[in-house]
Amino acid sequence: ALTYVILRSMNLSGMGDMGGITDGIFGKDKSKLVPKDSLPDVRFADVAGLGEAKREVLEFVDFLKNPAEHTRLGGKLPKGALLVGPPGTGKTLLAKATAGEVGVPFFSVTGSDFVEMYVGMGSSRVRQLFAQARKKAPCIIFIDEIDAIGKSRSNSRYSNDERENTLNSLLVEMDGFNPNEGVVVLAGTNRVDVLDKALTRPGRFDRQISIDAPDKKGREEIFAVHLKKIKLEESIEVIAEKLANLTPGFVGADIANVCNEAAALAARDVDKKFVDMNCLEQAIERTIAGLEKKSKVVTDEERKVVAHHEAGHAVVGWFLEFTDPLLKVSIVPRGKAALGYAQYLPKDKYLVSKKEYEDRITMALGGRVAEEIIFGEISTGASDDLDKVTN
Repeated sequence: ALTYVILRSMNLSGMGDMGGITDGIFGKDKSKLVPKDSLPDVRFADVAGLGEAKREVLEFVDFLKNPAEHTRLGGKLPKGALLVGPPGTGKTLLAKATAGEVGVPFFSVTGSDFVEMYVGMGSSRVRQLFAQARKKAPCIIFIDEIDAIGKSRSNSRYSNDERENTLNSLLVEMDGFNPNEGVVVLAGTNRVDVLDKALTRPGRFDRQISIDAPDKKGREEIFAVHLKKIKLEESIEVIAEKLANLTPGFVGADIANVCNEAAALAARDVDKKFVDMNCLEQAIERTIAGLEKKSKVVTDEERKVVAHHEAGHAVVGWFLEFTDPLLKVSIVPRGKAALGYAQYLPKDKYLVSKKEYEDRITMALGGRVAEEIIFGEISTGASDDLDKVTN
């Protein structure tokens, strides 16, 4: 009765038609339409370090711009692509660049926008989104973090019926009886392993475009893009190459953060007119190990233990053939718990031999052994080393 009074007070009709109520109140589409004249100013030239992924996405751009050329021999236009990769590698940035490059309407939505506490809301939003897209075709729909609604359906009694209904609606809209000519769906996720098989099959997402962490050349290209916005002492090419060597494993988001942190560090010194290499190296340390904890009080005895522990890693690593080159050893407290750390420069490689693993384990235990030799006992400082050895 209370619900009836509330609805009547809002001058809504159709109490018997639940679809009308959901569409009118709670089921409003949350997608953001970016019209042609307001497309992102990001272009493929602004997206660095993703050469192969850009080439694959460029094909979708060409499909939308020149559909006749791709269908003249009887082929069909692809319906969608799944951008797969770790967080921060540039999936959303690549989607923005695609929208800016194509020059067609672009619908942006996240998987969580379809999740609601009210029954039927998610399905309603999916239908509304695709109905709008068909009116604006040719266009692109980008669903970020699609794993929020695309998780594999199960027969378990603990399954989420509402989420599964939303997924069913998405499956029907992407490849059902409704024609979707000119509507291309791009989606991003870093958890492709949990997605439903019906969602990832060809005909819905025809391609999975892998976007991995960049290699040295890719990092150099990404640094060159972000360093253009910063006043530097040396040339961009020289600094970008140095930084790419110092940041193995960094993704695009990490690199953007390093450049921003370096500019902020340099700005604190009123006498500095440029961002120098020292500021950039400090920013890399902050990204790897966390903020320097000047307030953390370390006793002289603890400092000696940490110094010998880190030196133990360095000495053992120096004499081993297959360990990574040592860059820096520090006993400056950083982050939540680290009282010191050793920074290495691992190579960009994909296969590891048994001998390499044995050398890494030996080097990881070097700190613990150094404590035992020098002080005759061991501390809890090796807990992180033991975790790495176990892994």
